Amino acid sequence: MAISRRTFIGSAAAASAWGALTLAGAREATAAASPPGDVVGKITVGYQGWFACAGDGAPINGWWHWSQDWSRTPSPSNNVIKAWPDMREYTRTYPTAYGTLGDGRPATLFSSYDQQTVDTHFRWMQQNGCDTAALQRFNPNSSEGPTRDAMAAKVRSAAEAHGRKFYIMYDATGWANMQTEMKADWSAKMSAHTASPAYARQNGKPVVCIWGFGYNDANHPWDAAACLDVVDWFKAQGCYVIGGVPREWRTGDGGSRPGFSGVYHAFDMISPWMVGAIGDVAGSDWTYQNLTVPDQADCTAHGIDYQPCVLPGDVSARQRAHGDFMWRQFYNMVRAGVQGIYISMFDEYGEGNQIAKTAENAAMTPAGSGLLALDEDGTACSSDYYLRLTADGGRMLKGQLPLTAIRPTAPLPATGGGPADLARGRTTTESSHTQNYGAANAVDGNPDTYWESANNAFPQWLQVDLGAAVPVTRIVAAVPPSWGARTQTLTLSGSVDGTAFDTLVPAAGYTFDPGRGNTVTITIPAGSHRFLRLTCSGNTGWPAGQIARFEVYA
Repeated sequence: MAISRRTFIGSAAAASAWGALTLAGAREATAAASPPGDVVGKITVGYQGWFACAGDGAPINGWWHWSQDWSRTPSPSNNVIKAWPDMREYTRTYPTAYGTLGDGRPATLFSSYDQQTVDTHFRWMQQNGCDTAALQRFNPNSSEGPTRDAMAAKVRSAAEAHGRKFYIMYDATGWANMQTEMKADWSAKMSAHTASPAYARQNGKPVVCIWGFGYNDANHPWDAAACLDVVDWFKAQGCYVIGGVPREWRTGDGGSRPGFSGVYHAFDMISPWMVGAIGDVAGSDWTYQNLTVPDQADCTAHGIDYQPCVLPGDVSARQRAHGDFMWRQFYNMVRAGVQGIYISMFDEYGEGNQIAKTAENAAMTPAGSGLLALDEDGTACSSDYYLRLTADGGRMLKGQLPLTAIRPTAPLPATGGGPADLARGRTTTESSHTQNYGAANAVDGNPDTYWESANNAFPQWLQVDLGAAVPVTRIVAAVPPSWGARTQTLTLSGSVDGTAFDTLVPAAGYTFDPGRGNTVTITIPAGSHRFLRLTCSGNTGWPAGQIARFEVYA
């Protein structure tokens, strides 16, 4: 069986040893070979950006990576994904041939070719401590090339807009003329992106990663001399070069070709691939003992930075254990003193290893699809749970949280002092907005983005669609915490069909006090509603309605 980005061959001896080994004592953190930069001391996420839909305008013109046959609409019989995305924050979506979602909504998918999709993903990165995105780039001389070229520009734009860093990660898998064509692609196309202030740099050098050297299979056939030539060439261009290498890179056996030690040690940073190699806490502990600790020692001895993989786990294989599997890896990597962490992956719904927002429960997956949601083990998780878990893992890496084996991140957020916010990421409408202060800002989870209506034109309203009629008891409204005090006159209405609205809470003045977080809570009489509308008829701070957080709780 050939090794690819979706599989990895583990040795029989290693597999039999997992679960039988006990942990050794925590290891002192080692000194970094390089100072903090855009990859050292940072959380990097692998970003595929390779999903397209018929009708999205992408040159590839098909259902790229959503279905087995890209020319046909995705369906249960034409499926290649293992998890369903949470689609509530995408403004442009594409209908599929799946049945409706469990809550009755149509089963739609996003296209990475839409700039709003990429912007949404990078906003999630910004909100959840993902410092740097490694944009995957396969053979650009194939039919996928024009779409991949466009994706690089879209990622650059999103990274610049959201204060994230990005770099090009070449995947050599199956690239027959890699040795000459990779160099040509960098020179003619990708090196131009290093002019962006968002392009990642380490030790003052633009970062490039090459994934696939030294793998012992037919998809990676090059000898050590050819691979070393490419690494040395990129270094001669002034690049900081990361190697995406087999997990047995140090020992030169198993999935690694023998005789590649010189290639591995030519990289500035080593990042071993782990997808398919482990799937539970015991596997993480075996990896810590047998790979991470000795790998780190080898890298330190050779002046190389070390960036191991952390996996959220395949949803379809029930590996996630509501975050315990992923957190154990964070704990093991940080206590080993690694220089950075690579998350595999951000948007890989095909492997089921994505941290991007994912269906929470059966109400958010297509009926009859067989796809599992994040609550597959009986623990309810918010769709952004693995993003939040990544944020806390990053804080521990950076010393902002103490080293702890106990996962600090709750599967459901405690925003507003209660359970999950039912309005987060839901569809919004409004009576008006000014400039770029649209209604979606009020449900994006960011306390500093806000909806603002047209000036001097009261009343104005903001509305959220919860997707289905659900019992609700209160809303939380807020303006940005840095603003001065103001009183807004608000009325809350509800509807089951979005047409006929009943007044749930009559007009009253609510004071937004910065001393209390500029937050107010409005209690709702018991009842079920799908649409909630907040109407503003006055504001002492500005002649318009202003809401940064419109949260709804059961």
